[in-house]
Amino acid sequence: MYVCTFLGFLITEDGECTTEFRTRLNRGQAIGASLQKIWKSHSIPISMKIRLMKALVWPIATYGCESWNLRKNEEIRLDVFEMKGLRKILRVSWTAKKTNEWVLNKAGVKRELLDTVKAMKLAYYGHTMRKQGPGERDNARKNDKGQGQMEKVRP
Repeated sequence: MYVCTFLGFLITEDGECTTEFRTRLNRGQAIGASLQKIWKSHSIPISMKIRLMKALVWPIATYGCESWNLRKNEEIRLDVFEMKGLRKILRVSWTAKKTNEWVLNKAGVKRELLDTVKAMKLAYYGHTMRKQGPGERDNARKNDKGQGQMEKVRP
């Protein structure tokens, strides 16, 4: 299978985004691993660490997520990625018998990453549906008689 990198995106012959999705999550995990000193620091509050994760790790992992085809498998992987980050911040070992709900309660947050990605996809869809090519804007604003009256258009 031929894979090409264009503007930071992995493009495959079949047009699937699974390799791009996995690459983005791996890059996000690498950034999270490079912040290990911050995650282990006792002088930084947990709430600040969570804000740093959302500001530094999540954008790397979700860059270009508007074009992803989110199947159930990818949704599960996003949830796992989010929980791994929270467990690193809270210093909960993978061998500890702590549920995801316990981790979320201890961190004082709810699952947000999947909802954020879906909101970004929806916003991008709305943007592309409102987009008009050159000349279409004038035609859309004219009434049926062609007199050029302006219709009420959203700013």
